[in-house]
Amino acid sequence: MSSAITILGAGESGLGAARLAAALGLPCRVSDAGVVGSEVGELLAGLGVELEQGGHDLARIKSCELLVKSPGIPSAAPAVRAALEAGCEVIGEIEFAARHTDAVLVAITGTNGKTTTTALLEHLLTVGGVDASAAGNIGQSFAGALATEPQRAVYVLEVSSFQLEDCTQFKPHIAIVTGLSPDHLDRHGDFDSYADAKWRITQNQGAEDHLILPENDPQIERMLEKTGTRAQVHRINALASISEGQTGAGLASNDTTQFTFSQLPPFTMSIQELALQGKHNLFNSMAAGVAARVLEVSDLDLREGFKHFKSIEHRLEHVAEVNGITFINDSKATNVNAAWYALDSVSGAVIWIVGGVDKGNDYSSLQELVGEKVHTIVCLGKDNAKIKKAFTGCVSRIVEVDTAEEAAAYGYRVGAPGDTVLLAPACASFDLFSSYEERGSRFKSAVRAL
Repeated sequence: MSSAITILGAGESGLGAARLAAALGLPCRVSDAGVVGSEVGELLAGLGVELEQGGHDLARIKSCELLVKSPGIPSAAPAVRAALEAGCEVIGEIEFAARHTDAVLVAITGTNGKTTTTALLEHLLTVGGVDASAAGNIGQSFAGALATEPQRAVYVLEVSSFQLEDCTQFKPHIAIVTGLSPDHLDRHGDFDSYADAKWRITQNQGAEDHLILPENDPQIERMLEKTGTRAQVHRINALASISEGQTGAGLASNDTTQFTFSQLPPFTMSIQELALQGKHNLFNSMAAGVAARVLEVSDLDLREGFKHFKSIEHRLEHVAEVNGITFINDSKATNVNAAWYALDSVSGAVIWIVGGVDKGNDYSSLQELVGEKVHTIVCLGKDNAKIKKAFTGCVSRIVEVDTAEEAAAYGYRVGAPGDTVLLAPACASFDLFSSYEERGSRFKSAVRAL
């Protein structure tokens, strides 16, 4: 006899869903196409949850009432198709968790900046005395957090396009879209499908909810025209003051040294006081600040939170300076747009470490910037043909290495005082590493061993 709930995938998301189902007393089973480790098996056995591994029994999947699928599993997978054809409801772990909490939800998505914005907002809320915790694509899964920790008043959730495409009723009180540019086209097929998945973050919001968006982002404007939103819209302009009459944040009028919130009530702060520096982080700070303001964090606490936030690991992380050569770890820059921001943020000549699993990347937008800043490209991936084709002629040297240790050592060997060795791969990590975290950690260890 099949359990009422089948959880597809035994990774972080699937285990979180299993923990939550067990905590709620809901009968469930976990099915994974691969062979899982003994620790996972023991954990599920301890929860009283059946584990199926090495394949899926489609007959049992068809007989379940609800299929909770992990975000890495595409909707076209045979097990998912079998469930849908049998009339089973198919949702993701974020949706499953959201159905079992009354907490205020803040959801953050976008092509870049969502992890930094999520971590910063959690920090601002905590400084402001709000009982808040971050989850989702950052740290613990949302379902796992609900199952294993005391329930919080507010959850700040980093959500990906993969997670959002499996949401049907998910309704965050505050949603932030940090921007849209092509990514994950190997999964979504085209940019329109990717953008549609991201925009599901606001599909169930109402007039009492809030949507924070960049101003003058053409893809955001297209989604507003195409699908719209019922939420209150707050605009962020990290390059200029915001349009008259709009709520949101931007630079103070005729002043590039301060940013200000309008109508929330107003708040102004010097950019130089921010712990997060750089053009790429100004939007993140403004967006997190507006969300914190909506949740009534005071001026004093906002100021303290902005001043004392510690940047997250693997995100434009300064590793060390060795004999005048700076090493920066931006292993989380897993797409072209993130790599562009990383390169743009660096002063001086760059040795750029790039490569991994290509996600349908178009490198043309990087060619001019690379030509201006980069003198050496170090390819860290198994298949580097596309990178070499895109940048041959832009730089004086392109080499290939097989390990993070070789990449760091080569960058040091060809670097000169004032140069920066930048790990900003523009690709996923799964050809040579288990995760972007492993890639970044290996690079940092190699740098410290120089």
